[in-house]
Amino acid sequence: MSVSNPTLITFVIYIAAMVLIGLFAYRSTNNLSDYILGGRSLGSVVTALSAGASDMSGWLLMGLPGAIYMSGLSEGWIAVGLIIGAYLNWLFVAGRLRVQTEHNGDALTLPDYFAGRFEDTSGLLRIISAVVILVFFTIYCASGIVAGARLFESTFGMSYESALWAGAAATIAYTFVGGFLAVSWTDTVQATLMIFALILTPIVVVLATGGVDTAFLAIEAQNPANFDMLRGTTFIGIISLLGWGLGYFGQPHILARFMAADSVRSIAKARRISMTWMILCLGGTVAVGFFGIAYFSAHPELAGPVTENHERVFIELAKILFNPWIAGVLLSAILAAVMSTLSCQLLVCSSALTEDFYKAFLRKSASQRELVWVGRMMVLLVALVAIWLASNPDNRVLGLVSYAWAGFGAAFGPVVLISVVWKGMTRNGALAGILVGAATVIVWKHFELMGLYEIIPGFVFASLAILIVSKLGRGPSPAMVTRFERAEAAFHQGK
Repeated sequence: MSVSNPTLITFVIYIAAMVLIGLFAYRSTNNLSDYILGGRSLGSVVTALSAGASDMSGWLLMGLPGAIYMSGLSEGWIAVGLIIGAYLNWLFVAGRLRVQTEHNGDALTLPDYFAGRFEDTSGLLRIISAVVILVFFTIYCASGIVAGARLFESTFGMSYESALWAGAAATIAYTFVGGFLAVSWTDTVQATLMIFALILTPIVVVLATGGVDTAFLAIEAQNPANFDMLRGTTFIGIISLLGWGLGYFGQPHILARFMAADSVRSIAKARRISMTWMILCLGGTVAVGFFGIAYFSAHPELAGPVTENHERVFIELAKILFNPWIAGVLLSAILAAVMSTLSCQLLVCSSALTEDFYKAFLRKSASQRELVWVGRMMVLLVALVAIWLASNPDNRVLGLVSYAWAGFGAAFGPVVLISVVWKGMTRNGALAGILVGAATVIVWKHFELMGLYEIIPGFVFASLAILIVSKLGRGPSPAMVTRFERAEAAFHQGK
């Protein structure tokens, strides 16, 4: 294993710190609510940074810089779409979802919320939404494990198979032990590390290429079209990239942070913190990929690993330009991005299996201690399936993420958004929205229709299905309307 000791030591210290946080959180985990939502006790700073870190997975430091390195600023439309989508999600969904879940049976999971909000006694809505979570999140988890494997493979010269297990082991450990509190506390540390890496790295890359003017000249010499945000794009291509922003409304691991906030009052402050963090991180990500073009065009002898796999651009720049100790910290930021998102996804899958299958249908009288341990076993189960899916070394991080992101955005996004703003939505409308959204994504992706990102038709068709079915069928019960109005009043009072 070719590895510099400082980098290895930095990784070991970082991973040990995350596991220690998990052990500390273990002491505060007494029941399933603690394990799944941290007892709804997150303040604004932890809510903000945890939501950001759980969102920005390995693609932030690998997939997106690689795309910018290959295609120039034209890939930056993704960042624009994400910023708009995240802001609207904080503005319209976050506070309302916090109070709606509390007023609808103190729901701990999205399927739990859907069942309570729409008085679904059949269990059909809960089962279908839980299945959607398991299918798309297992793919999403696989993307995180691929990113972790790439990091260990590139940094320590490990085989891909060994790197798979090394990258996943630490995340599984602290999620298994500490649950939601461990995930949220570690997310806060990881978000801080990520923003440090993404501000420092592009500055050093620019200095190493001789300054901004020299870097711009080198990028222009490599290909003047690198500066063109419309390069090689079409109207459909730009809309597809902007469409990534629609995904925020339906991501269970992000929505769980809103549900876990200590009060609606924390949401506004959390929104400001989270959006500032996100804009700085995405700006740094784009800068790493963009100025990486200049650095490697000036040093072609060092460009081999990046030419082989453009998603390694951040990794290679950190290894080349920094002291091994600093490089270890920067590369830990990739591990932080991977671990923060993967841990959230494992926990959401675990909660769906535990709360929405095991407790709802198999063991209604299960004790809290039993449910917590079932949740831990489910973390292991989902992790093993995700590792198996990630075992193909040809996987690309951004490709796996885009499919799972679209699946959630289309299946859950319209249901969540409309359910918190419209009291006329019905159970059959919600069911139609989930089924139409998920089916559209699968079919559209399979046939690659019009070259349009599948989340857009999925979101549109799911929204239409919700509105049409809700209007044509029997309306919501008086009790549903009353709960909605009380929750909406509580939201406005708490702002």
